[in-house]
Amino acid sequence: MSAEIAPIRINGLTPGRFLTPRNVEVENNTSKRTGQTTEEVRAGTVARIPLGRLGDPAELGRVGAFLLSPAASFVTGAIIPVDGGMVKALP
Repeated sequence: MSAEIAPIRINGLTPGRFLTPRNVEVENNTSKRTGQTTEEVRAGTVARIPLGRLGDPAELGRVGAFLLSPAASFVTGAIIPVDGGMVKALP
C-alpha cells in the first residue's frame, strides 16, 4: 500500500500490553473469573514480556511521535512493534 500512495507515508504501530485503565479492568475480570489475585494475573502477563514489565502509554506515544516527525521522513511501509519483545517474529 505504501508504494501505491507515495509520497504519502504509511506506517503502523503494533502495541503490546500497556498499563492502562482498560488493562487493569481486564486483569480484575480475569482475577474474578479464575480465582487468581490480580497480582498473579499481572505476573502471568509480565512473565510473557521479555523486558519484564508492562509498557507506559507514553512509550507508545513517543514512537508514534517519532514516525510523524521529520526524523522519520524516509520511513514508510513499516510496522513497528512496541511490545517489550512479546512478538517473537519480524513484522
